[in-house]
Amino acid sequence: MEELRSVPAGPGSGQGGAVRPGPVPFRRLRIAQVSPLYERVPPLLYGGTERVVAYLCDALVRRGHHVTLFASGDSRTLGALCAPTDRALRLDPAVKDQLAPHVLELARVGDRAHEFDVIHSHVDALAFPFAESWGVPTVHTLHGRLDLPYLRPLFQHFRDLPFVSISDAQREPLRGLNVSWLRTIYHGLVLDEYPIGRGRGGYIAFLGRLSREKRPDLAIAAARRVGVPLKYGPIGPPSSRGA
Repeated sequence: MEELRSVPAGPGSGQGGAVRPGPVPFRRLRIAQVSPLYERVPPLLYGGTERVVAYLCDALVRRGHHVTLFASGDSRTLGALCAPTDRALRLDPAVKDQLAPHVLELARVGDRAHEFDVIHSHVDALAFPFAESWGVPTVHTLHGRLDLPYLRPLFQHFRDLPFVSISDAQREPLRGLNVSWLRTIYHGLVLDEYPIGRGRGGYIAFLGRLSREKRPDLAIAAARRVGVPLKYGPIGPPSSRGA
């Protein structure tokens, strides 16, 4: 279904860096969003990727698109939910193998690939070989670090897949591999859920996994430099908190 929507003038394209306002065709897309199964969407506790996926799915539905979310069965979404597991894997004590449910998830995406105009994967390397056989435009947003040595040969092999980075700096470890970056898209937040305080708490807060890549050492150094107490709230599985 197509309808006409007005697009305001703005920078970025057209002569003079502006687009003339006026009606343009709007196509309702059938979009598959493929989330990791470790946490529900949105997460109850830890789960940054799953939170971003939740925001993205609901925003796309509100814009008029048809969204199918592949995620754990306890997930909540404004779109349709396809759940290969009853609940998030990390909080399910009965789960001993976290790989098999993801393989099943990706197989189900493939079974239904013909139903979608585009597939958006958030499960990193697990989806790379599957996506090549789906026959549907697929984009991979990479939510994690890319500076681990074993990732270079992986991305060298799959460099022709279309990737989205979450920061320009994230790409640096793969420089020289001619990876097919589409663009950088930063993680968004629903600002109403994060009201800004008055800044009168008298301390600096560090909230996140207490791990090397999150750089808590920088927060400590900043607090010491300005002479303000530092409070931190480590989140995530206990195994991920080691600094």
